[in-house]
Amino acid sequence: MSSPPALDLCGVKCPLSWAKARVRLEGLPRGAQLDLVLDDPQGARDIPRAAEAAGHHVVEVAHETDVWRIRIEV
Repeated sequence: MSSPPALDLCGVKCPLSWAKARVRLEGLPRGAQLDLVLDDPQGARDIPRAAEAAGHHVVEVAHETDVWRIRIEV
């Protein structure tokens, strides 16, 4: 199975990163997944909580070398 599309949010600080992610998520069909790639530690903490509060499912949060990858299912 191929990886879901990714939204590169590196260099974007929270809460703007969540606002951009939310717009993208709202355009996806139910059951679709989106990977968020970000380098903001605050966003890595806050986005999963905001996504769950918005009714999405956080599939995975992975800390890679310099970035976090957050996989969200709509």
